Formats: sequence, structure tokens, C-alpha cells
Amino acid sequence: MDSKNTIAAIALSSAVIVLYSLFFVPEKSSTSQNPVEKEKIEQSTDTPSLEKKETLIEISRKDALIESERVKFENSNVIGTISLKGAAIDDLTFKNYNVELEGDEKIILLGPRNIKEGYLIESGFVTSDKNIDIPTSETIWSIKGNKKLTENSPIKLSWTNDQGITFEKEISLDDKYLFSIKQRVINKTSGKYDFYSYGQIIRNEIPDIIDFLILHEGLIATLDDELIEEDYDDIQEKKFTKTAQKGWLGISDKYWITSLIPPQNKEFKTTFDYKDKFRANFIATEPLELGPNNSIEEDLQIIVAAKRVDVIDGYAKSLAIDKFDLVIDWGFLYFITKPLFFGIDYFFKLLGNYGLAIIAITICIRLVFFPLANFSFRSMAKMKALTPEMVRLKELHKNDKMKLQQEMMALYKKEKVNPMSGCLPILVQIPVFFALYKVLFVTIEMRHMPFYGWIHDLSERDPTSIFNIFGLLPYDVPSFLVIGAWPVAMGISMYIQQKLNPAPTDPMQAKIFMFFPLFLTVILAPFPSGLVIYWTVNNILTMAQQVFIMKRTTVKTVT
Repeated sequence: MDSKNTIAAIALSSAVIVLYSLFFVPEKSSTSQNPVEKEKIEQSTDTPSLEKKETLIEISRKDALIESERVKFENSNVIGTISLKGAAIDDLTFKNYNVELEGDEKIILLGPRNIKEGYLIESGFVTSDKNIDIPTSETIWSIKGNKKLTENSPIKLSWTNDQGITFEKEISLDDKYLFSIKQRVINKTSGKYDFYSYGQIIRNEIPDIIDFLILHEGLIATLDDELIEEDYDDIQEKKFTKTAQKGWLGISDKYWITSLIPPQNKEFKTTFDYKDKFRANFIATEPLELGPNNSIEEDLQIIVAAKRVDVIDGYAKSLAIDKFDLVIDWGFLYFITKPLFFGIDYFFKLLGNYGLAIIAITICIRLVFFPLANFSFRSMAKMKALTPEMVRLKELHKNDKMKLQQEMMALYKKEKVNPMSGCLPILVQIPVFFALYKVLFVTIEMRHMPFYGWIHDLSERDPTSIFNIFGLLPYDVPSFLVIGAWPVAMGISMYIQQKLNPAPTDPMQAKIFMFFPLFLTVILAPFPSGLVIYWTVNNILTMAQQVFIMKRTTVKTVT
């Protein structure tokens, strides 16, 4: 029974590792039409709609940027331009993030609408009055005053229609990733009008995505405390619409987010849809009334950010954005994953290296589970000491399984051994293992962070391979044969640890047992090297604890 339970525990942990990676999908909200949508809004407003299909011109990004006059913006984190045609934020580069670890090319996120990689943000007002001209994507805005947007210098854009109504946008930029837009409509006529504020993000095509089911990349929102995650292919099949009192919406990449925060304390309708391009938008459900010779205004926040935890949490707190921390895909183990990140980050600030921080957090985890492991290892040590007696009983009662079972249970009871206790350390480690995997996989803080020696990026696999003797032989191996030094060390440590456990008495079980370290070495080789370092160090600490317990553990009698 003991060997079966141990094998079952290891098989379970291995299966969960693989199945979680391949098949786990976070629960998503249904993409159904909100049944309480206000009919008068549907009938009386021009909700933001996608333009007619545009022919994307095969021109370079550089050429597309010079087709319209632009206003430059820059701070210590981002640089880009705002097009005066449509007043769209459609050009943004992250100054502090490179595409490749060893390269100099910076991450470019936003792009003009007339190229394949078009990705932009628009905002403004619409009205139910068809006789009033409103700004469109073709409108040419003028700039007043300051000609460059910086953290200390906002800009003002303006456009006046033929009816004597002026639209203004005052745009400011903080020192990180926040664009704040104060939108105004000034009425110099004797008429009376209703206006609805809106904002929208447009993306022409699906970007290069990882397409890994434990990570959401696509359209995202939290609306009235509900997390909405819609993949690109979901929206291609059916649009999503929901009315909410609070929240935010956007489009999420693995490490980057483009988001809109609607005016607070005002009801709005959010729509995710696709018609030749993807769009995430909101529109107010209640109008602002613009009287004669009067003005109205509305505030809107736009965050186009690298998903740094301190930055995202900082905006969530300072702007009171509901559940904005879910921009980072912490997963269903949020209550473990996020605290685990903070623990690793604390040790990083203390030790100056995320690899050392992972080792430090591994030691902390071992200390937390120390009492449970002690109980388990004492039981396993007794089980190992009882192996000769169990072999004798199996031989003695090989033709009477009922009697054998009774004798085995009597032996366990006499020696106060629980054969299931050997599974506990493995089962308890599974949630922590996945939480650490999630942290390494989704947090930008781990991206391009080195350890020592050949590990230059803890978020990527160990780049060495046993098949060219870890780089000593002058040739590259296929990717499926890249089984690095750290995965090999992990497999060896697991093999040695296995030898400390009670050996299965069944020959077939023993062979399966011997195969598992090799199996997990191959399975974990493509995983982030930081995760493999954790597993290896954890194995070593486990062995040290296990040896110590086994030397101090004896059984009372074996008869």
C-alpha cells in the first residue's frame, strides 16, 4: 500500500503539472447581451462604432508616422507622438524595455491605424443630434500653446465645427504611464444639446501571442467587481456588452496593458467587438446637457503601461480603480501567487538578485512546512524500516489477500505508521509550485533578470543542453533536446531523494518509480529556469531534513 500511495502522489503531482499547463483555463464571464440595457440609450445615441473597412497601406511605420502632423510626448518611461488627425494616441515606445535581452531595440506598443500593426486610443463625445458635426478619425485638430507633452507640460488640442461648437482636449502625462484627458465641449450658440463621452482602443490584428492557456492575452475588464477576460477569437465570434457603474477596460498582452478608466460614479456601457479590427470601448449611458453659451467637461484616464506590480498597484490605489491589480494575470491562486511575489521581491531588494531571492523564499517555504514534513518523514522512515517485515508478510500470505491486508493494517497500527503521510509534502507543494511558476511566467520584474553563470534570464528555460555537454561541444541541438544543467541537477537530486524513501516491493512499481526523475527532468526542462532552481534547492533541503529525521527514527519491534 505504501508504494502505491507514494507512486500515486508523484503521479498526481506530475499530472497536475502537465495538465495545468495544457488545459487549465481561468473562468470567464459569459459574452451575453446585458438584459437591462437601457432602451433609450440604444435608440438615442450614436455609440462609438468601427469605421468602414479600411485598406491598410503597405508602408513602413516610419512613413505612416509622417503622414499627419504630430505632437511629441516623452518622460523617463515612454516616448511617442499623438496624431493631430483624429487626436489619437497611436505611437508609443517603452524606453526601458528591450525586445531581446542582448539587443538595443525597444518595445514598441502602439502604432498608426493605417498599418497592419495599428493599435491606438481615441476619446471624445458623441451626440444624438444628427445635425451636429462631431470630431471623427479624419478630423484635423489644432494645438494651442505648448507644443510638447511632458510630465510638467500638458497640451491643449482644439477643433470647432461649422455650427459654432468647439471641442477641446487638455492632455497631461505623469512620470510613468498615465495620460489624463480633460475633454470639453463649448457651446457658443443658442441651441441645447446632449453629449455622451466615450473612449475606445482599436487594434487592427491579433499580435504575436504565447497562446498558453494559463495566461490571458486579449480584451479584459473589471465591471462591477466582475473580471471579464475575452480572447481575440471569442470576440471574432461574438461581441461582448455590459453596463456597469464602475470599473475599467483594456487590451492585455503578457507584459503590457492598454487601458481606459471611464469617469467615476457614472454608469457606462462597455463593448468588446470585432469588425475587420478589434475594439474595446465604453460610452456613458446618461448624457451631459450642454446649454446655450455654456460648456461641459469630462475626465478620462488612459494607462499604457509595462505591468510592473508597484506601478499597477500604485495606480489602483491613487486613482481608486476597482480591481486594477488584475491587469496582471495572478490566476486562481491569487491568494498565494501575489504574496509569493512580494516575498521574492523583498529578498531581491535585500540580496540584489532574483535567483538568490528564489532560493531565500524556498528556504522560507521549507521552514513553514517544517512540522508537516517532519511528521511525514518520520512516518516514511518507519515505513522504510518496516520494509523487510512487509516483504515477509506478503510472502507468507501471498495466497490470502484479505489476511495480508489485515496483517499489514495491524503492523501499521502497532508501529503507529500512516502510509498516506508520505504523500503530504508532495501534495502541499503543488499549489506553491504553480504559484511560483505563475509569478515567474507573468511578472515583468522577472523578465531578463539574470542568475549566476549561464542563466541570463530567470523567466526563460536553461539554455544549455546535456546533448552537447552543456556547450563544451561546438554545435547546437534541436530545441526539444535542450535539457539544461539545472534540470539535470534537479533530476539527480530527485533520484537521490527517491532513494531515501521506502522502496516499492513490486518490481514493476520499482521500475516506474525509477523512471520518474527522468520523466520530470524532461517535462521541466522547458520551464523557467527560476522554477527549476526552486525545485532543485527544495529537493536538497528536503533531503537534508529527511536524512536528519531518518537517523533519529527507529521502530519498536519487527516480528
